[in-house]
This record gives sequence, C-alpha cells and structure tokens, in this order.
Amino acid sequence: MNNTDPDATYAASYSSKDPSMNVSVHSQQNLAQLSPYLNFNPVYLPQSQPEFIFPEGVARQRGRFELAFSQIGGSCMLGAGIGGIGGFYNGLKSTTLAGHTGKLRRTQLLNYVMKQGSATANTLGVLAVMYSGFGVILSWARGCDDELNTIVAASATGLLYKSSAGLRKCAIGGGIGFSLAAVYCLWSARDKLQDFRQEYNPARKR
Repeated sequence: MNNTDPDATYAASYSSKDPSMNVSVHSQQNLAQLSPYLNFNPVYLPQSQPEFIFPEGVARQRGRFELAFSQIGGSCMLGAGIGGIGGFYNGLKSTTLAGHTGKLRRTQLLNYVMKQGSATANTLGVLAVMYSGFGVILSWARGCDDELNTIVAASATGLLYKSSAGLRKCAIGGGIGFSLAAVYCLWSARDKLQDFRQEYNPARKR
C-alpha cells in the first residue's frame, strides 16, 4: 500500500526551485514593473477612462432640449430665492412702519415673501421657457448649436416678452437680451479669443 502523502507530492511538484515559477517582476533592468500574474507592463495602459460611454454618432454634450429642463427649473428656483429675499426685506420695512408685532407681523412677512417670491419665480420661469424654446427651434433649423443661436434666442426672448408694452419697451427688452447674451458668449469663449489673439498678433509675427 502506497503511504505517500498527496499534499506533499503536490507541493513538491510546484517547488520554488522550479524555473517555470520564477516570473520576473521587471521587463528589463531599471524598467517599469511588470505584473507577476499577467506579465504585462502597466505603463502602456491608459490611466484615465471616460466617465460615460457615448454611442457612436451621438454628441458628447447635451443639446438645447436636454438643457432646457434644468434651465427652466433653475430659473424658477433662482427667482423664488431672489423674490423671497426681496419680499422679506419689504415686509420687514412695511411691518416696522405699521407697528405690527407678534403673530400679525409674522403673517405679513410670510405674505410678502410668498407673493414676491412666486411673482419673481414666474417671471424668470417664463423667460427661461421662451429662451429655451427659441434655442431649440434655432438648433433644429440650423442643424448646429453655437453662439449665434444664443444671441438670437436671447434677443427674441426680450422682444417677445415686452412685445405688448409698445415698440420702445420691446426694443429695450430685445437690447437687454442681446447684451446679456453677448456678454455670456464673450465670457464662455474667452479661451478661443485668447488663442485667436495669440495667433494673429502682429508683434508675434515680427
């Protein structure tokens, strides 16, 4: 009867003295470390991968329609916050002059905050809906989304919003929309403008 221990046989067949078990942890001397398991150089692997995988042919950034929802919601919340702060200030001033105290003053403050907050939120929300609508239509009609769409959409929003107040106020609203859009486009494209200035600088060509 053979009394040989199978565990001992198994351990002996995979001894550390076996040349096949000595996997080098370096590709060559003084070079990058290799994996002792897969035997590859991790230097050739990219260290960073994209956070999202986009289908082929799909834009890598959200379009006007996708951004419209966040813009409208953000405008409403911003308007509610600004209007609430303004209403609280006006309520404090009004209740102080009227001599209100206690529960009456708190009720009046809440009324001022809610009324002015909802009015401002409604105004900014309507402007955001108009701007987003014009932006989506222009992007669809022109087939691209650039600074021209932003300027035209903002100008059209100002014109439409003040269209019922007369030609003078309508022109003022369009001018305000155009100015805000122009400032935003210049700020967002400041890197492109800097590269353009460096490329066509006459002093540099000399």
